Amino acid sequence: MPDPSSSLATVAFADGDAEPRQRFSEVLSGLAARPVPVISIGDVLNAFGDRGFGALMLFFAAPNMLPLPPGMSAVLGAPLLFITAQLMLGRSTLWMPRFICERSISRDFFALLTAKLGPILHRVERFLRPRISMLLHPVPERIVGGACLLLAVILFLPIPFGNIPPAFAVAAFSLGILERDGMATIIGWFATVGSVLILAAISSAIIAGIRAFLDQLWVLIG
Repeated sequence: MPDPSSSLATVAFADGDAEPRQRFSEVLSGLAARPVPVISIGDVLNAFGDRGFGALMLFFAAPNMLPLPPGMSAVLGAPLLFITAQLMLGRSTLWMPRFICERSISRDFFALLTAKLGPILHRVERFLRPRISMLLHPVPERIVGGACLLLAVILFLPIPFGNIPPAFAVAAFSLGILERDGMATIIGWFATVGSVLILAAISSAIIAGIRAFLDQLWVLIG
């Protein structure tokens, strides 16, 4: 029987660090400053390994709020599916398939993303604080994981600019988990409702367009 460790990479989240934790934006800046040609998802997992699910969800969701090259949503969305599914299941440790850990982007592009997201993250981090903790108990957190899993699936759909609303919602949930801020979680729920409504409206428009096209085609053929 093959060794499971040969195909999976495991990341455990510890609660008791002796040293003060860096802010999310500081960890990103540290990764961007590495003198290497590429940054792999495995590098990111190692950097945020003790920061919990929130940090990793935010890392993979936030870039989707920016204009990205074709295919980048899939690169960032695949790890998000695994992370959110495990949050929904209430796991205390995170595992990722090795083929995802080995995916990488150029350090220059990573630094560009960090430069664009950094100022926004700095401003947001100043307003975050622990509050409304009842929304971040284990059961509500697993419900958040289910919502984020649905949003991660929406991110995969080829909808022009359709990745921005769900990415914003996941980012808000992530900040809520990361900083134990229930207000950010509430914002995430409002953004989730908005994302679903936008998807429903776009889907209805696409279906109506297809039906109109088929009706016209039938008239021309007939």
